[in-house]
Amino acid sequence: MTDSPENTVSRETTAPAAVVVPDRAALEGLEAKWAAQWKADDTYAFDRTRPRSEVYSIDTPPPTVSGSLHVGHVFSYTHTDLVARFQRMQGKSVFYPMGWDDNGLPTERRVQNYYGVRCDPSLPYEDGFEPPAKPDPKRQVPISRPNFVELCERLVEEDEKVFEDLWRTLGLSVDWKQHYTTIGPKAQKVSQRAFLRNFARGEAYLQEAPTLWDVTFQTAVAQAELEAREYAGAYHRVAFHAGDRPIHIETTRPELIPSVVALIAHPDDERYQALFGTTVTSPVFGVEIPVLAHPAAEPDKGAGIAMCCTFGDLTDVTWWRELQLPVRTLMGRDGRLSRETPDWLSGDAAAAYAELAGKTAFSAREAMVALLRESGDLDGEPKPTQRMANFYEKGDKPLEIVATRQWYITNGGRDARLRTEMLERGAAVTWIPPHMKHRYDNWVGGLNGDWLVSRQRFFGIPFPVWYALDDEGEPDYQHPLLPREDELPIDPSTQAPSGFTQDQRGKPRGFIGDPDVMDTWATSSLTPQIAGGWEEDPDLFERVFPMDLCTNAHDIIRTWLFSRVVRASFENNTVPWSHAMISGFIVDPDRKKMSKSKGNVVVPTEVLDKYGADAVRWRAAMARPGLDSPFDETQMKVGRRLALKILNVSKFVLGSVRATQVEPGLVTEAVDQALLGKLAHALEETTRAFAAYDYTTALEQTEKFFWDFCDDYVELVKERAYGDEEAAGTSSATASAKAALATALHVQLRMFAPFLPYATEEVWSWWQPASVHLQAWPTAEDLGVTAAYDPAVLDAVAAVLAGVRGAKSTAKVGMRTPVVHATITGPAAALDAIRSAESDLRAVGSITGEMELVVAEDSEVVVDAVLGEPPPKR
Repeated sequence: MTDSPENTVSRETTAPAAVVVPDRAALEGLEAKWAAQWKADDTYAFDRTRPRSEVYSIDTPPPTVSGSLHVGHVFSYTHTDLVARFQRMQGKSVFYPMGWDDNGLPTERRVQNYYGVRCDPSLPYEDGFEPPAKPDPKRQVPISRPNFVELCERLVEEDEKVFEDLWRTLGLSVDWKQHYTTIGPKAQKVSQRAFLRNFARGEAYLQEAPTLWDVTFQTAVAQAELEAREYAGAYHRVAFHAGDRPIHIETTRPELIPSVVALIAHPDDERYQALFGTTVTSPVFGVEIPVLAHPAAEPDKGAGIAMCCTFGDLTDVTWWRELQLPVRTLMGRDGRLSRETPDWLSGDAAAAYAELAGKTAFSAREAMVALLRESGDLDGEPKPTQRMANFYEKGDKPLEIVATRQWYITNGGRDARLRTEMLERGAAVTWIPPHMKHRYDNWVGGLNGDWLVSRQRFFGIPFPVWYALDDEGEPDYQHPLLPREDELPIDPSTQAPSGFTQDQRGKPRGFIGDPDVMDTWATSSLTPQIAGGWEEDPDLFERVFPMDLCTNAHDIIRTWLFSRVVRASFENNTVPWSHAMISGFIVDPDRKKMSKSKGNVVVPTEVLDKYGADAVRWRAAMARPGLDSPFDETQMKVGRRLALKILNVSKFVLGSVRATQVEPGLVTEAVDQALLGKLAHALEETTRAFAAYDYTTALEQTEKFFWDFCDDYVELVKERAYGDEEAAGTSSATASAKAALATALHVQLRMFAPFLPYATEEVWSWWQPASVHLQAWPTAEDLGVTAAYDPAVLDAVAAVLAGVRGAKSTAKVGMRTPVVHATITGPAAALDAIRSAESDLRAVGSITGEMELVVAEDSEVVVDAVLGEPPPKR
């Protein structure tokens, strides 16, 4: 895109030939009007001709389009937009793309329910397939994987349009030409290329190992996707046997007794010293197992000795790995115990196992308890308890641990050197707020394994891998077949590797494709590379990477943020961005996180329709980075009142008094100069806060000045601004008031523009060319301020005005009631300021009598007003 007046900041300060102020200013309809105009004008287009030093690039979280947005999403995306708009007005060309996270499990579930289908990879592709006219989620039609993927792509395209409309209504200043998806061809090519390079460098590897498994979704789960929840269970006191001596353990999972491989106690536990190095036999099955010591055993928990099964929980995995124990896996991917009797059980043990075979964990538990009662190995009755169990964050059943072959990417979980490197990468990022770095450090420091990146699903980016089959048709997993980078993207389920033909698929001496897809985080971990055109558009990538900012909520520091650090470190030897701005949660009034299950979610379209985008954005800006913010819908009214006040006061300034010329040089009256001096101070504080990503303080400073401007200054000078020379002085004084009003409005509109883009754009269009959002951020030079422009002058005059108003309110009379005598006490400097604005005070305060000024250096400005008779009612 070439540099043009439409997409560069402007310092235009003169009014256009015609000023058109509407008869009635209203907020209704502004979103539709200006969103359409910005789209038509390409207002937020990224100028890729600018050098990197003049570019500000943002890595935006791609929302899951198969899900639903709540007001928390609206707030956090608004925070990003505040920064984008400020940087644009600072003269930067802002690279602000929007991505859609449309692959993975959530999309699959939505497609299954929406269309009434399910994926069966064994079925052939059906050309022209159409889903049932009346879908029945309970009777889903099986279809091929390619047909299923087509339906996924169809539905997410519809979802993306809905999301884009919402973001446009909210006023996000995204360059929509830069949008991407996490499943499209660009993302596929980037993800597969990065994987191939990870594999070539030894950072990606295939391994059969204990894997956290969700039996409902039938897929592996990574550590970052775990969620610990309470789960109802029961402690069972069970006897193992050391000769004639019972050794009692307590377990919540007796159904795993057939897979026990050891009993383990703490090495310092005196109760079991004599047992270490010996063996015991398991109840019911009579399998001989060793008694071993490990420091992770907890002497004060239960009996102090625990059974290690392969596998009941992550502690079992640790013991199995560190003590080099055998594998006796019974739990299958379907959440049921093996239907086949394991080879370590025979005779009576095999007959007992038949009572458990093929049962779910719950049913097998009941059957095992019955067997223990029958054998006399159950001591007492089970004791109910609430235990903590690991769940997949989207699942509703506890995870199992099964042995599966999966792809991993190293992340420091098993490599101290790499862990240190990842911590150093985190230290190279500027965290907003700073304490969020502790969450990153705690996560990296607590990793206990590498990153599992493969998933057993259908709608995702496939691994670009095949495996040759030997003479017996067994895959050679040690020597995977890989494509060249120039062949990407590829789908090994429908394409053959080089040197093979499709008819060799699945046959001895032929090949098979890797059946898995990449975890959605494995794709989203590359959003800077996808959006920035890595390897595909080197010119663009050079201008935007490493990026300047990433934004996300604190709950995905461990997933999205950390995974991007890992991938950029491997591929680009740097961090992917210089700053990380972390948002808190928007919680309900009881400070509980919003969720569908709790029924406390606020739908964004409802508040946008009711209060308008500017009001919603105002409330969002009041939520500081990193802090949770309770949501109260009534707060939106405050933001709406502010936006409406901007319209109305602008209508008064531009329409009623026709203060349209931005000429700071015409500001000659002390009180007018004081206004600009006060504005210069507010501008300085606002700019400093915004530059430090403290958008809340920036808004507070801007808003505080604005209300002082409306309530004090506009009321004070409106008679003079109207130009009534008899009541308000000379024409030069009128020109000074008008110039001050126009100049202050011109600057304030630009200060408010990042927060309230619709109201400010509307007013700007009444009297200025182009868009306010392409104007330069204001500076002190725009105000013509000198050291003589003392804000204290306006403060003193405002104090008198407040005193007069207060006296009339106390007397319960109208504001037009005359003041026949006013005694004003205060410091000499304040009285001098008041004297300079006497004509304005008399006009606005209806002061008809003497203004007696009494010097009192230690006093604040105090007004004692004697009121006359109120004017007759009209």
